[in-house]
Amino acid sequence: MQILEVNDIRKKFDNTEILKGISFNLDEGQTLSIIGSSGSGKTTLLRCLNFLETPDAGTISVRGNMLFDAAIPVTDPEELRKKRLHFGLVFQQFNLFPQYTALENVTLAPLLSFDGRSKDEIIANAKEILDNMGLSNRMDNYPHQLSGGQQQRVAIARALALKPDILCFDEPTSALDPELTGEVLRVIKELANLHTTMIIVTHEMAFARDVADTAIFMDNGIILEQGPAKELIDNPREERTKQFLSRLSQN
Repeated sequence: MQILEVNDIRKKFDNTEILKGISFNLDEGQTLSIIGSSGSGKTTLLRCLNFLETPDAGTISVRGNMLFDAAIPVTDPEELRKKRLHFGLVFQQFNLFPQYTALENVTLAPLLSFDGRSKDEIIANAKEILDNMGLSNRMDNYPHQLSGGQQQRVAIARALALKPDILCFDEPTSALDPELTGEVLRVIKELANLHTTMIIVTHEMAFARDVADTAIFMDNGIILEQGPAKELIDNPREERTKQFLSRLSQN
């Protein structure tokens, strides 16, 4: 069942066009990896999906409901907040609140969203998610008391706590030491095995190949190639994709 439909998304900053007409679909329970060089528009695309940036053109639909149409600007902050709840975003740099414990970081947004759950329900759900992240003994720790991998797992838990339709990751391991990368990738792989719908911008090609159902290669603001992840990464059709993957394998 199709959960996300993105049609002709365009975004310009000043006179520079970053996204030049991005269109793709995503089925519920699938994982999509977005790969490409720095500056190809990957992060801008994620920020447009999460309404952190406003596209200049195009539409975004979730479960058949039009969330965004550039022809109909959204000006009501409350309406915008509700639209954002369809997507959870895990940033590169964790962005945890240093004055709050791991548990408080995870419960803060749900408590402020007034989604109908009681405080006790929200706390119980947050504890369950943190336990699933392997952080049952770290709930009362502050971010500075956690490793980078643990902080990123708290950030993932925070995104999951809002029960988004689609969970998005922007280079989730780029701020981690190599030895901590594996623990975060294992958590994301477990989420994929649970058929969590995800979009992952990543430079980890082996991970993208093994975990994602489909992959998109972005280059200079367009989707140059897309298809099953294993097929695209193992046997790319476009010469530019081949060059990108070859350069990564040499590093």
